[in-house]
Amino acid sequence: MEQDVLWVLLAMLGYGLGAIPFGILVSKAMGLPDPRTVGSKNVGFTNVLRVSGKQAGLLTLFGDMGKGWVMGWAAMQWLTDERFIMLVALSPILGHLFSVFLNFKGGKGVATALGSVLGLSPSMGALLLLIWLGTVAIWRYSSGGALAAFGLFPVVAIVNEQREEFLMFSIVVSALIWFKHKDNIVRLWKGTESKIGQSRS
Repeated sequence: MEQDVLWVLLAMLGYGLGAIPFGILVSKAMGLPDPRTVGSKNVGFTNVLRVSGKQAGLLTLFGDMGKGWVMGWAAMQWLTDERFIMLVALSPILGHLFSVFLNFKGGKGVATALGSVLGLSPSMGALLLLIWLGTVAIWRYSSGGALAAFGLFPVVAIVNEQREEFLMFSIVVSALIWFKHKDNIVRLWKGTESKIGQSRS
C-alpha cells in the first residue's frame, strides 16, 4: 500500500483509538463514579486515581499510555517517511484531547503522549517518564511532573535526536500539553493545586 494512503488510514485509526476514554470505561466496568462528575471532572489517570483509587487509576494510565504506544510503534514499523510517522504518532494524542465520543473534549494527554513517544523512541519515552515520575515523587504534583517532562521534551529531543521531524513533533506535543494544563499552571502559581494523595475539595 502506498505510504500516502497508509499513513492516512493509520492516522484515522490512531484518532479513533485515542478518542476512547479509558478513564470512563474503567470506572463504569468497576462500578465507580464517572470521572466527569467528580473531583476535577477530568477523564485522565490523575483524577481517576484521586477519586476511585489505585487500581482504577493504574488501569486508566495503562490504557491511555497503551493507545499512544500502539500507534507510535505501528508508525515506526510500517512507515518510512518521517513526516508521516510523526503525524500518525500525534493522532492518538489529538484523539484523547478532542474525543469524538466526548463532544470533542477529553483529557490532558500526558499518558497518551508518553505512550506515543515510547512507541517512537523507547529511550526518549523512558527519559520523559523518569522526569515525570521523579518530579511527582519530589513535589507530589502530577501536573507539575507533566509540565516538567514536556517542557523539557524539545530540549531533550535536540540533544538526543537528529531528526528534524521529531523535534517538530516534540514542540507540537509540548505546546498541546502545556495548553491543556493552563488552569493547573494558575493553581500551581497560587499554591492551590491538589497533590497526589490529597483529595480535591
